Amino acid sequence: MSKVLVFACLLVLFTATSPAVRGKYYSDSHIVNVPATIKKTHLHFFMHDILSGNNPSAVLVAKPNGTVVQEVNLLPFGAVYVIDDWLTVGPDPKSKIIGNARGMYASTSRGSDLTLLLSADFEFTSGGFNGSSIGVFSRDPLVVAKEVAVVGGRGKFRMAKGFILLNAVYFNTTNGDAILECHATIFH
Repeated sequence: MSKVLVFACLLVLFTATSPAVRGKYYSDSHIVNVPATIKKTHLHFFMHDILSGNNPSAVLVAKPNGTVVQEVNLLPFGAVYVIDDWLTVGPDPKSKIIGNARGMYASTSRGSDLTLLLSADFEFTSGGFNGSSIGVFSRDPLVVAKEVAVVGGRGKFRMAKGFILLNAVYFNTTNGDAILECHATIFH
């Protein structure tokens, strides 16, 4: 037998028995000791989503082909915005900044029921939760009062679950600027 054929046979033999080929995509389930106490934290803050002016906090980064995004329709189906919104203690834009919401939202409705898909990290940069964040990934219907899901977190909110009740305290129908009151209930 030639050396090439021997090498090929050995290669086939070793790759056929490698752990990667026989491996599983999961591990066996086992019981873990989880702390019996789960904390519940309530947060109240305001989120400023500004599309207008020289320093917007939400910027259009993608739009559907052939669609012109105008003031009459800031969110056509398929539009994607990236956000870096301030989180403040009050509705006034000059109130104390306690963090930011960074992420994106996309217009996901073709009908009259305008709906966004919101994916964002709400990081707190002051107070007792400085350096911690909550992760939101949820359907966000464009109505005055709504609820979005908290699906995780970092720092003191590691493995968080919960929800945020959002209420629009200000909305400019011409330019899309909004101030949302946020009542977050977080289990961590």
